[in-house]
Amino acid sequence: MIAKTKYITQREGIIFILSAPSGTGKTTLVKGLRSIYPDIRLSVSFTTRARRTGEIPGRDYYFVRSAKFAAMKAQGDFAEWAQVHDFFYATPRQPLDQCVRGGQDILLDIDVQGARKIKRKYPQAVSIFLVPPSWRELQRRLALRGTDGKEIIRRRLVNARDEIQEIIKYDYYVVNREVKTSVELLKSIVEAERAKTFRVKRWRIEPLRGP
Repeated sequence: MIAKTKYITQREGIIFILSAPSGTGKTTLVKGLRSIYPDIRLSVSFTTRARRTGEIPGRDYYFVRSAKFAAMKAQGDFAEWAQVHDFFYATPRQPLDQCVRGGQDILLDIDVQGARKIKRKYPQAVSIFLVPPSWRELQRRLALRGTDGKEIIRRRLVNARDEIQEIIKYDYYVVNREVKTSVELLKSIVEAERAKTFRVKRWRIEPLRGP
């Protein structure tokens, strides 16, 4: 008779990086992925830009003045920082270190500049690039958002061309044609990365009790 057993593992937390040009649908996919994995923590960035309608401080961003941002950067509080569209954005370092040590996965919604810096500091982080189904569709989505003027949309499209050139440096890419399919692809990436043995810090097998 074969004894029934269970596997008990303790692994390090995974830093998932998701980057995409503005208007690709990143926010929608992040919500979809976290509805499947509510245990994945969402990193909240600091920014110097003004709060938009509907955004909640501490949930969407930590909104700070430029002087405060500069002071935190000088103190080494950021894992990465970058200037995007005339504003500064940064990822706080402490939550990343805590999650990796504690075995909790964390998701970073950051641009290509930030992704490069995070991968240098955390080589085992998993980077995913989100791609629009077509250039015309990206233009349409940016226009439909209704939050930016024509000049800002033009600048976002110019930046998008540069960002897409970075795709080859990422571990995975997902073409966001349809939300449900894209979320399923992201789910597959999470499952595959969680199953990698090099992330396991402790492993043991225990017999199951009972008949």
